[in-house]
Amino acid sequence: MAKQDVIVIGAGGGGAVIAKELGEMGLKVLVIEAGPWYGNKKWPNPNRHPGAESSSTPDDLDVLLYKQLLNKQEMNMNDLVSGRLRWGPADRNRPQWYRHANQKGVIWQCSGVGGTTQTYTANCPRAYPSTIDKVWPLTYRELIPYYEKVEATLPVNFAATTAKEELFYYGARKAGWDLIPMLDVTVPGYRPQPNAILPPNDHIKNPNISVEELSWMEGCTLSGHCINGCPHGPSVDKMAKRSTNVSYIPLALKTGNVCIRPNSFAIKILTENTPAKGLHAVGVKIRDTWTGEQEELRAEIVVMASGCIESPRLWLNSGLPENPWVGRGLVNHYMDWLSGIFDEKDLIPILGTSAINPFVGNTCGARLDYPGFGTLQTVGMSPGLTASFYGVSESGYSFLNPPSIDDPWDIKGRLFGYDLKEAMDSYRRTLNILVSTDDEVDQRNGITLDPVLSDENGSVPVVTYQPAKASRRKRNHLVKIAADLLRKAGAKKIIWTNWPAGMMIHMESTMRMGFVVDQNCEAFQVNRLYIADNSVHYNSLGGVNPTLTTQALATRTAEKLFNKYFT
Repeated sequence: MAKQDVIVIGAGGGGAVIAKELGEMGLKVLVIEAGPWYGNKKWPNPNRHPGAESSSTPDDLDVLLYKQLLNKQEMNMNDLVSGRLRWGPADRNRPQWYRHANQKGVIWQCSGVGGTTQTYTANCPRAYPSTIDKVWPLTYRELIPYYEKVEATLPVNFAATTAKEELFYYGARKAGWDLIPMLDVTVPGYRPQPNAILPPNDHIKNPNISVEELSWMEGCTLSGHCINGCPHGPSVDKMAKRSTNVSYIPLALKTGNVCIRPNSFAIKILTENTPAKGLHAVGVKIRDTWTGEQEELRAEIVVMASGCIESPRLWLNSGLPENPWVGRGLVNHYMDWLSGIFDEKDLIPILGTSAINPFVGNTCGARLDYPGFGTLQTVGMSPGLTASFYGVSESGYSFLNPPSIDDPWDIKGRLFGYDLKEAMDSYRRTLNILVSTDDEVDQRNGITLDPVLSDENGSVPVVTYQPAKASRRKRNHLVKIAADLLRKAGAKKIIWTNWPAGMMIHMESTMRMGFVVDQNCEAFQVNRLYIADNSVHYNSLGGVNPTLTTQALATRTAEKLFNKYFT
């Protein structure tokens, strides 16, 4: 393959964005992606056959194939071991790629074009200004135009209000919180979730239009299932949930300058050391995930966008210069899960109906922001995922944790048996709240290489995370606020699951700006090597979802990269 201007490793939340931006600037960009590509004619059976090598035109995108492959079958899509949206090779008969985790929990990431945005809830809040100003090596004001560009491109809208959002707002008001319908949050309050989901379809209440017809029109159908990969829309680039595989990837292909190569795992950054350029990146060694064949690809610039685990792993497996912060400082928003179960008679005067039906609407449509502590977010998962979240607890089984008279919850710990059956019988009358903590950076947390275990892609990563004392204090405070909100809303029973520390959903900061990369996201120790994923975040952004900030930074990095090396 001919030498490229830029090679981007990873087609997920950040990689797709920087590829699109650089392609629009006229650079030739090759995107390397480890996983499959769903909805592309060149891979009609992406989990069974290798298909073609690459694709570089939007004409290859096929909406019928996309809808066939990204369906609403929960285990088929989301099983972390064998599901379509797992972290593993396209061939589902083979095991997922192994991570050695030193703590109880799950690591929720996806391979494939679109990366983990294939299964994200599309929440796109901005970072709290107080977590950027006088903390990061750049200011919040510098990020605003890039936030605005991403928000317009996706686009980002405030979520529609369905029953679970209305009940959350009711509880927040009763608990004394104010509405703050703003993008730049500086004070505590509740608001609709800024989501990368198209507004509801204009015909959603038309009884003469079937659900099937509605799913072929532009706009959100409020049918839930955001986690599975949204199959609603008239074409691949008009799907309601704006994962990068349906938003930035089609835009990148339309530039005519971007080529995407799935099923290609990057196993080494290639470098040279010259008097003129110093130690600098010159390419990538990749491994075909179907055949095992290895190949070296060359470029003027290399961008790592493989996530908070794989970017440091690739650095370490490549033998790049030692840095005490490479892979270190992992933050994870130290998440938790609370559920409130309501009586029908109490819901009717608030909602006008006897059920919440949490599966209706955006998965996460409402939030309460508390700068300095973190966030609370409503979550309307499907029944299977809801039941699975009841089953993971740091406290063990619920019968081991009888509540004291002062506890704001009725059940604490892992549900099983009759309690689980009763909770799932009440599924339609349940409001779930996700706690996302302003997690503190601790250098002891992070990614290292296993000294013994290797797979076909090199030494496997070891993931270590234990929340700092300040993070524990903040989460405890947020848990009490969530319980109070549920009780004020009228919940008759509150379940605090008490998730373990290892629920890895929002990972950040393992290749921190100011320590591993400069403010333009170029590596201090390796010239012409950039990073465009969550790992460059200086901190946890205050506990807000990280994707929008990653995409704003990737947009900014593309501009800085181009101005430095191509003008």
